[in-house]
Amino acid sequence: MTKKTVKEELETKVNETNDESPVIEITEEIVEEIVIERDDRVFTATYTATGRRKQAVARIILTPGNGKITINKRPAEVYSPGASFDKPFVVTNLAGKFDVKANVNGGGMVGQVGAICHGISRALSLIDDNARKHLKAAGLLTRDARVKERKKYGQRGARARFQFSKR
Repeated sequence: MTKKTVKEELETKVNETNDESPVIEITEEIVEEIVIERDDRVFTATYTATGRRKQAVARIILTPGNGKITINKRPAEVYSPGASFDKPFVVTNLAGKFDVKANVNGGGMVGQVGAICHGISRALSLIDDNARKHLKAAGLLTRDARVKERKKYGQRGARARFQFSKR
């Protein structure tokens, strides 16, 4: 639908419902994309944060740069091929403005990738309140609390029982 059809449709609905009511004026507003202006000091500071997922813990250091991601002294493409760490940067419009150094230990590959994303999001949230608002709305600041359930005694696993034998 175009703006004209929406305006005409609203006017016809108003005229159909109340013939004697005052006429409501409908104005067209052009909403432009909001450009976030940040202080230059934002791009000279270093930001550190910790991210966690399952058993993995990631210590993140953001420094001003051109978007290079290093994980345990190796490039991100070598450390975890196919993994994408750019979602926090895209949400805050800071893609290519910071270099990432990450030290990760514990857990498996999926947990480590999640911990790095969580740590990057927490580091970016320190920049300003607007960035924090966008990251919070995207759900990137929430720690994923799902962890493996412990094995119970008298059972084969966390929920699985031993096979029942009638005789």
